[in-house]
Amino acid sequence: MRPVILLAIPLLTAVIACAKAPPSTEIPYTGPVGIGTGPDWNASVDHVEFNIDPDQAGRTISPLIYGYNQISDPAAHGIAALRAGGNRFTAYNWENNASNAGNDHMFQNDGYLVQGATNPEAPGEAVRSLMETARRIGATAVLTVPIVDYVARDKQPGGNVANSGADYLTTRFRQNLPSRGMAAPTGAAPDLSDDFVYQDEFVAWVGHEFSDVPVLYSMDNEPDLWSGTHKEIHPLPVTYDELIKRNTDYARAVKAVRADAPVLGFVSYGWQGYVTLQMAPDSDKGNFIDYYLKKMRAAELSEGRRLIDYLDLHWYPEATGTTQTGASLRIVFAAGDDNGPGMIEARVQAPRSLWDPTYREQSWIAGMAGGAISLIPRIQNQIKKNYPGTKLSISEWNYGGGNNISGALATADALGIFGREGVELANVWPSGAEPFTQEALSVFRNFDGAGARFGDTAVSAQTSSIYSSSVYASVDAADPSRLVIVAINKRSEPTTATVRIAGDSTSLAAAVWVLTAAGPTISPGAPLNATEPGTFTYAMPALSVSVLVPAVR
Repeated sequence: MRPVILLAIPLLTAVIACAKAPPSTEIPYTGPVGIGTGPDWNASVDHVEFNIDPDQAGRTISPLIYGYNQISDPAAHGIAALRAGGNRFTAYNWENNASNAGNDHMFQNDGYLVQGATNPEAPGEAVRSLMETARRIGATAVLTVPIVDYVARDKQPGGNVANSGADYLTTRFRQNLPSRGMAAPTGAAPDLSDDFVYQDEFVAWVGHEFSDVPVLYSMDNEPDLWSGTHKEIHPLPVTYDELIKRNTDYARAVKAVRADAPVLGFVSYGWQGYVTLQMAPDSDKGNFIDYYLKKMRAAELSEGRRLIDYLDLHWYPEATGTTQTGASLRIVFAAGDDNGPGMIEARVQAPRSLWDPTYREQSWIAGMAGGAISLIPRIQNQIKKNYPGTKLSISEWNYGGGNNISGALATADALGIFGREGVELANVWPSGAEPFTQEALSVFRNFDGAGARFGDTAVSAQTSSIYSSSVYASVDAADPSRLVIVAINKRSEPTTATVRIAGDSTSLAAAVWVLTAAGPTISPGAPLNATEPGTFTYAMPALSVSVLVPAVR
């Protein structure tokens, strides 16, 4: 059964279409015609070499990268982090579960987040189902803390709350405050008779009701877009220093109740938010991520403890295909996807922009970046320079194609990159049912249907053609002899891979599981026999994701 926090599919579409619109200052792509550029960007390679070296261990892989925002059966896909987020939670009143839809649906107050709940008036009911699911499957929860000045008072739909009169902020909303400023809250039922909602009481309630569930707290949702998505309560663009203060005040309130609870900020919608806080009035202060990290580091020195643990960003790729419309992956994702050849090509190549310094995608973001986006190393360098020790999270992301094998390829590729490059938390944001996207998580978390997983430590894995393939490999810290390889064929034709495992003089066979266009289910493949110990030849099906597990070395 789906958690009651799910948004209706039309509203999800509206969220993506409106909130992720490119900025008015986009810079057109002027590079070569095609999907992107790089050493082998337009190559056609029907044979690749995969070189795996289990003795060259890389980063420990955070299990929290295998997260989702909404999913009907998280246990089957090995989901490790469940997030309650999105525009609906910006004006969420945890005391009675009222929220405002913002520009997703007429700026109306209603009880959408608890529709179908048995006790919709119970405090925190909108997150209860998620918390209970997290408890049941042993997952971590990511909860949104509103940091605006007002949250919904009532669940009385009927259109824009601004039509209720000039005093609608008084009659239709309650004031939202970080802390009551008295004794530490105990988790008891809130006072419903006053005009205030306190977020430290929400954190205390969560700890009281679900003390056994690990929780991370997110500083609202996409504040760089509030003046559009939630103009009913924040009509003016947020400024640099305003957002710094809101993050500081509310993170302080969270830590006062749960000192050990990690906090995510500033939860940006996308590239222009990273750079200018969506062209904020005071954006002349420089790159916002740099400014934010410096200010959060100063806050730690002042407070004597860290307030923001994760720099949290959202990522919806803007790469375009070779379609006549020139639509980007984000646009076709919002509109129901385009799975034509040009868009499939753009989709399966787009994860390279997460890391590849040789790849320039065809997009306005590449224009603003001045070439390769190299998103993760770029952000990690900003963290290292401005606030070392801050973790990187991507609490909303999607490459589209959730009903197509190309969506599985892009999702699996991104997950492999997240693990290898050191992302600490990631949650897919779906647009409706996306069986191929969900099954791509199973590639790493339940590829045999019985709980078999990718390992917890990345090891060296190289491909001879980044364009036509990707490869990732892992071992387990507790069992370095257990090697798991994920191989991706991005071509629409079969590709033969020679897999060489360095230092392996004993493995003579490897088990295989494969996900193809035939359906969104991972199936066992024919076992491989080594051509010589530690070397295998594998015929990768067209547009496929495969899991190879050599016999214990």
